[in-house]
Amino acid sequence: MPFFAYKARNAQGELIEGILEGSDTSSIADTLRNTSLMPIDIVISNTKEKSSADNWWAKLTEEKVTALDLQLFSRQLYTLLKAGVPIMRGLAGLQESATNKTFGNVIQDLRTSLDSGRELSAAMLRHPKIFTPFYLSMVRVGEMTGRLEEVFLRLFDHLEFEREMGERVRTALRYPSFVVIAMAVAISVINLFVIPAFAKVYAGFNAELPLVTQILIGFSNFMVNYWGLLLAMVVGAYMGFRYYISTENGRYHWDKLKLRFPIAGKILLKGTLARFSRSFALSSKSGVPIIQSLNVVAQTVDNAYIASRIIQMRDGIERGESILRTAVTAGVFTPVVLQMIAVGEETGDLDNLMDEIAHMYEREVDYELKTLSSQIEPILIIGLGVVVLVLALGVFLPIWDLGKVAMHHK
Repeated sequence: MPFFAYKARNAQGELIEGILEGSDTSSIADTLRNTSLMPIDIVISNTKEKSSADNWWAKLTEEKVTALDLQLFSRQLYTLLKAGVPIMRGLAGLQESATNKTFGNVIQDLRTSLDSGRELSAAMLRHPKIFTPFYLSMVRVGEMTGRLEEVFLRLFDHLEFEREMGERVRTALRYPSFVVIAMAVAISVINLFVIPAFAKVYAGFNAELPLVTQILIGFSNFMVNYWGLLLAMVVGAYMGFRYYISTENGRYHWDKLKLRFPIAGKILLKGTLARFSRSFALSSKSGVPIIQSLNVVAQTVDNAYIASRIIQMRDGIERGESILRTAVTAGVFTPVVLQMIAVGEETGDLDNLMDEIAHMYEREVDYELKTLSSQIEPILIIGLGVVVLVLALGVFLPIWDLGKVAMHHK
């Protein structure tokens, strides 16, 4: 993607300049607005980052910055700021101790930007692939309120929650994924090597084969003769699907469909709403205006359908509607959650109640993930049983029939 040089003003009217990577000027403008900066001028830059201009191979093979790197950075920066260490000295220490060289270079760039007079949020804005709009907005609020160390602690907790949630999902899906892959490999081997061998034996019998056997032999012959076409179709379907979900409309419909999947759909919905509640509570406690909070939180839920419902809530609040009414209209919250939102809005303690909602969803997701294997196992066993039954009937029915004929002739 190209680089764009921008000029923008912050809430105090100060001019901020920098370079950002993006698809077009609109995406750069959106990124700036999400961090409370008002874009003045955005033009394509002829100068590129050193790593991409001078050494593309180094950029290709460089170590990736992980969520854990960012999480530890947030915690360490909180500790340093709380102890009264100047931010420039703290960043210098973090750069020296960084085990990830790529992230060490990012910290070096932050120091250079700060040294040239930029604010920390503006310096982080130069690295949109590492610091998300939500992260940048929180840092910006910390700078405006003078509670930067508290914001970094809350960001650490938020990133910890995100990492734990992802790890739980991966752990729960490991066993079912292994079983499904093993079944697919077994079926491929049987169709490519085992059934053709039996087909040669049956051909010598000159007898009419059962329908199941004919279907299996026909499918096996198709795989043997056209395996290249099948592979191309699978790859083409995968690439087409990836392209479809990369579009705005495709991503919206796919994310909406995922929430309707049996078993997994309710887990995805609860996990997404837990992420929304946690992010909203964090923004509210940090002093972010509710309109801006919903705008930024919509980008953290990682689901285009839920994000559209959150934007719908934001638009309703801008028109003067209550949070409860917009939440009811969104149609994704349970009655219990709506009741807690109503109480929070009435008492003015919405941020703490949203935290409670996040904890409630987290507990439910944790329970669902712990029982996920036991819920999926019957489906896997039934599926495996059906496959084995079809293969057994297809392979052994002709042998059984021929055996009966032989016994009858005797």
